[in-house]
Amino acid sequence: MKKITSMKKMTSMVSAVVLLCTVSAGSVFAFTDLNATEKEPIMLLKDKGIVAGIDSEHFAPRSPISYAQSISLIVKAMDLNLSAISFTKQPQASDYFTNVANDAWYAEAFVNAKANGLDIAKDVDPNATITREQYANLLVTALELKGTFPMVKMAVLFADDDQFSPGLQGTFQRLHLYRILPLDESRMAYPKREMTRGEAAVWVSNTVKFLESRSTLGQPQVQPPRESQGEAAVTVEAVNADVNKVTLTHSLPHPGYGFAITGVRFGVDGTAVVEFKISEPKPGMMYPQVITEGKAETYISSKYKVVAEQASSVGSSEPTVSTPAVSSPTILP
Repeated sequence: MKKITSMKKMTSMVSAVVLLCTVSAGSVFAFTDLNATEKEPIMLLKDKGIVAGIDSEHFAPRSPISYAQSISLIVKAMDLNLSAISFTKQPQASDYFTNVANDAWYAEAFVNAKANGLDIAKDVDPNATITREQYANLLVTALELKGTFPMVKMAVLFADDDQFSPGLQGTFQRLHLYRILPLDESRMAYPKREMTRGEAAVWVSNTVKFLESRSTLGQPQVQPPRESQGEAAVTVEAVNADVNKVTLTHSLPHPGYGFAITGVRFGVDGTAVVEFKISEPKPGMMYPQVITEGKAETYISSKYKVVAEQASSVGSSEPTVSTPAVSSPTILP
């Protein structure tokens, strides 16, 4: 019995060392255990500092990937952070999950993923494996946070359609319609099959390339345009039980005007005041005289009632409480 316990301790120590190695590994070495279809996409992620191997020569692409590793990989690759979300306090993993410790290496990734609307169960087991349908759902949701992308409106028929869990078939179809995951001749999706490290990295790499090929990459989800002293319309949508997506819209005289959210003030009465600004057109520029709509979004705790005010008309008040952007690398262990 003592021997088994000792072996378990040794395995934990080795796992920790491997994790540390993945954080410090550079892009000098190439992995020798990748097949022809895996090499280019996985090395792309390695060169970007998004993934690393179990050592300098091995990536272990056939090994299963855990839920924690999957969330960390997607959050890092899709740059999901809390910079545009306002909170009354710094969120912790224990605010959202029962099995994710606040000091776990993956805790920050879980918080960022959940706050941005990724579908993760409250009682998720970070060490459990993840299925193809679960991974696809997380990845496509993260992708679509980056913008609205053109897509052929058609149904993708899989030979094993009846194997999907309710609500997960649609995002798996979009993974194919975005051409991130090609459909082979068998038309099998294998939704319940466990993801491997190789599959997870290739899907993410293809998603990164898809984003880089779109001009919307890196642009905020705000539609420019307009001036007026009138009120902005407020729309509140629940992202999850804790966070609401707040959208302000405002009619603008023409596309030369800018519209943006400048801050959020939290009152002791439970009100969140979203401040917006309408900027003037650039001097000397010609714009079509067409009324347009300005639109801006932010994320606010569901505990607050939201109202909008034009920034120029707002006096001194409580400062906005926001969380910093995530800058530390999260490497797939």
